[in-house]
Amino acid sequence: MNIKALAEDVLRLVGGESNVVTVVHCATRLRFSLRDIGHVDIAALERLDGVITTMQASGQFQVVIGNRVAEVYRQIGEISSLLDDSRSERQSGQFSRTNIFSKMIDIISSIFTPLLGAMAASGVLKGLLSIALSEGWMSKTESTYIILAAAADSLFYFLPIMLAITTARKFQGNIYVAVSIAGALIYPSIIELFNTKADVSFAGIPVVLMKYSSTVIPIILAVWVMCQLERLFNKSIHETVRSIVTPFLLLVIMVPLTLITIGPIGIYTSEYAASFFVIIFGFNAILAGALIAAVWQILVIFGMHWAFTPVIINDITTIGRSTLKAATVPAVFAQAGAVLAVMLKTKNKKMKALAGSTFITALFGITEPAVYGVTLKLKKPFVCAVIAAAVGGGIVGYFNSAAISTGIPSLLTLPIFYGEGFGGLILGICVSFVLAAVLTWIVGFEDIPEEKPQVSDAASTATLTPASAVSAEQIAAPMSGEIVPLEQVNDKVFSSGVVGDGLAIRPNGNQVFSPVDGTISATFDSGHALQILSSNGAEVLIHVGLDTVQLNGEHYRIHVSENQQVKRGDLLLEFDREAIEKAGYDTITPVIVANADSYHQLQKQTQSQARVGEMLLTLS
Repeated sequence: MNIKALAEDVLRLVGGESNVVTVVHCATRLRFSLRDIGHVDIAALERLDGVITTMQASGQFQVVIGNRVAEVYRQIGEISSLLDDSRSERQSGQFSRTNIFSKMIDIISSIFTPLLGAMAASGVLKGLLSIALSEGWMSKTESTYIILAAAADSLFYFLPIMLAITTARKFQGNIYVAVSIAGALIYPSIIELFNTKADVSFAGIPVVLMKYSSTVIPIILAVWVMCQLERLFNKSIHETVRSIVTPFLLLVIMVPLTLITIGPIGIYTSEYAASFFVIIFGFNAILAGALIAAVWQILVIFGMHWAFTPVIINDITTIGRSTLKAATVPAVFAQAGAVLAVMLKTKNKKMKALAGSTFITALFGITEPAVYGVTLKLKKPFVCAVIAAAVGGGIVGYFNSAAISTGIPSLLTLPIFYGEGFGGLILGICVSFVLAAVLTWIVGFEDIPEEKPQVSDAASTATLTPASAVSAEQIAAPMSGEIVPLEQVNDKVFSSGVVGDGLAIRPNGNQVFSPVDGTISATFDSGHALQILSSNGAEVLIHVGLDTVQLNGEHYRIHVSENQQVKRGDLLLEFDREAIEKAGYDTITPVIVANADSYHQLQKQTQSQARVGEMLLTLS
């Protein structure tokens, strides 16, 4: 790869130096704040060798480069004056303004994403228990069923507490006070008052008691109000007594206020929202199912699907099922069918290999690699998948199929749809998959030539550096914490696997240690990430937090420099986890093998917790 040519091409295709307000980089991406997004040639950018993809998020236009992004960034500095001016210039570009819808999507994803994995697991268990009951393998009275049912239902029963944690974290409030407010809503004495239907008042004010277990909207509203009050109190109360007085006032004010006003408003809103989709599907279930399935992957491309997450969860917790969720399933399998047809039909070896790998991930619910890398890139397969999804969605709507939990639609999560209309759901999936494959095969697509032309003359003179020789490697956990599958990370660049394979860790400490013996190959001024070239050739990227490059090094302290030799267990960097989370950033840390495709196999730790020094990834 010719880095200088790539930098010249990228700068030219984003509209030139005059269109760039600022440019920064993180571990994988160039992040541009632009004056006018209309001057960007996105298609040409994505055709460049060295550019993985582009995306628009957080008020920025982002060009995903991968592990050589720092080199491209430095070249941009050499061929322009952007790096001299960008640190002091105000971000006044047109594209830098984050609109209200983007903020809403960010809030929704931040609140619900941490819960989706546990919700999917609970839903699968509930589905399997339903199958066991219907087939007579278990009964509701036996202790084994009761214990497993408790495991499946506990997350949904205590959902207000879970949401209190994620909402307080997002709005930078006191998590423990938020949990206390949520706990009060489902406190046994409050539930007993609700069950007795007795007249209840607080200081003479009537209280309309509601059932708050398994609810969504009331606690989100309550915690948001709590966070606003907390900021107000912290400004007014002296710091010597603030740590006691502020939580005291919040509890005394917010619990009654939630029970008297916020809670009932939230409950009624939830019920109306749930009835809205019931009415739509009741009016014309086939049309509703077809429409939702057809537009679902389009919504995913723009990140707009997050707006439906609270609606789906609210439906499940309010009426026990979500027809909306079921209608999205054919869209996933239609993409898988289209990718399979591309794999069988294309003559391009690189595209064939890409389609084959993304076909597998699509079957397990991760469609971004298939969409960005194959169907959307070739255009016609994406259209065929949308048409097939609409047909499958209509079938799902006709049979009144529904989900009893949420989770990524995939082969593994089919049990969450068990119940009324389950057979129709399976039929809809099969039809959408087969139809997408057949349509893609018949309609065809413009195959990509084996050799991709370079955009600039300079690029044509590039000399490719041979890949370093690699051998088996064991990569230790660089920190302790909860292990999270990479596909659950709320950042498409990591979750789609475009920059490499690996795992993520939600840290419980504040230090990062070297996972291998090797050399520090890249560090960043922001201190939030670094890359190590192991002695055996593995390129290991450790990225502490999401979008944390925007902290500009605050709360990070790096202890190593580029080209420094390190041993497994050496301290690499320190970070203030609580301060970063307080600033509104997710501290989940992807641990990526950037050259994973150079190995035959990558084995991942299957335990739920990582401990520093224990094996996390094994390469062979």
